[in-house]
Amino acid sequence: MASSVVSRAFTHSHRTLSFFTFKNSPPPPSATSLLFSNTTTTTLKINYPKRFLVSFTSTQNDAVPSSPQSQSSQRPNVVNILEERGLLESLTSDNLRLACSDPLKVYCGFDPTAQSLHLGNLLGIIVLSWFQKCGHQAVALIGGATARVGDPSGKSLERPELDPETLLINTKGITQTITRILGSNGVLVLNNYDWWKEFRLLDFLKEVGRFARVGTMMGKESVKKRLESDQGMSYTEFTYQLLQGYDFLYLFDKMRVSVQIGGSDQWGNITAGTELIRKILQVEGAYGLTFPLLLKSDGTKFGKSEDGAVWLSPEMLSPYKFYQYFFSVPDTDVVRFLKILTFLDMEEIMELERDMKRPGYVPNTNQRRLAEEVTRFVHGEEGLIEALKATEALRPGAETKLDWKTIEGIAEDVPCCSLAYDQVINLSVVDLCVSSGLFESKSAARRLLKQGGLYLNNSRVDSESKRVGDEDIVDGKVLLLSAGKKNKVIVRIA
Repeated sequence: MASSVVSRAFTHSHRTLSFFTFKNSPPPPSATSLLFSNTTTTTLKINYPKRFLVSFTSTQNDAVPSSPQSQSSQRPNVVNILEERGLLESLTSDNLRLACSDPLKVYCGFDPTAQSLHLGNLLGIIVLSWFQKCGHQAVALIGGATARVGDPSGKSLERPELDPETLLINTKGITQTITRILGSNGVLVLNNYDWWKEFRLLDFLKEVGRFARVGTMMGKESVKKRLESDQGMSYTEFTYQLLQGYDFLYLFDKMRVSVQIGGSDQWGNITAGTELIRKILQVEGAYGLTFPLLLKSDGTKFGKSEDGAVWLSPEMLSPYKFYQYFFSVPDTDVVRFLKILTFLDMEEIMELERDMKRPGYVPNTNQRRLAEEVTRFVHGEEGLIEALKATEALRPGAETKLDWKTIEGIAEDVPCCSLAYDQVINLSVVDLCVSSGLFESKSAARRLLKQGGLYLNNSRVDSESKRVGDEDIVDGKVLLLSAGKKNKVIVRIA
């Protein structure tokens, strides 16, 4: 449509919005994709309902995409990096590859359903960190409001309701975890309850609900799976995608956050947001990016231990236990996890992969590197040192002298019992193994002793006649019994 002067009016509900005149150009497809012929600042003000009053200010420099040459010289392309490392599942628009040549604000949501984030949340933090490293602003959105509803994505049952006090405690814990990992100055932490608490239901239905199509909502994968199940889906859960969609709309409108990231199971919720932005604000420039779920090579979820979730908070899982979890990754998964869970250079990772196939490769060398890198990222250098010290000191047969503090450092991760001094002194180690719960029977303890797998304070027990003496009680307070490398019990002297 060629015209020297084109006028265009936007309408929303009963309101008529301002007319904009664009000279010597066809009408633009959206307010954010305007190309201006000079560097004069142009302000576009759109009269949406008060809640969506927006103002786009653009100059030629920020409206016209940079050339490929200038993009590569400005900052690394984060989308290409994520794709190379296996951290990219889907994009709502491939235009994000060009858009990320300029600084962006990107957010990931975390519902406070527990006091700590867990390993399943780690990929979201890692992807945020990659955006940070490429010069973008990371935003973590705590779902203080959405957690009261519960995200049905990937769930077979409705989430249990959380009371306000629990939500407050969980929000505090998760905020501490995020700021510890990403840096208090490197990430902006927000809580969606701040804008939802004053939003009335009738206003929501009028300003947001009228733009949502029920057919589209029912077509989302998370909804279809639940509707096909025996449990079905409540109306509360059904509206969750609109709540998350409005979060994106709010952040895009008020804070210029233009990218939302999430796991592949969040695709429906993310696209709900981009659709609302396009329909209500009538602009482009909002993007969604999803990354694969953290799975092992056999297709099962990676992030669950025998004791439950692998927590990111040191108060809920010690750095030692966290380190040990990654150290036990099988060879079939270790290289892939090095790519997606660490920030090692890809060339170095490929060299580590080649090392595994060479003669003389020491088993678990790459697992050790993986455990060190991920533990350092989550728990910092001090947490890694704590984990390495405990790992070495608690290795059966290790020459490192044990002390009370080191043994107590793993007390949360190892079975413990308390016995009186008189119950322990001069007791045979075989009897102690049974009374402490390490073995169910003396015969089982004797059998392992003969096989060379029974240890007292990391020293191998070679004789059934060995009895506990004062010199065996570490710092006069504890004993450490080990059956092989993994099974341990701490005996506290009462």
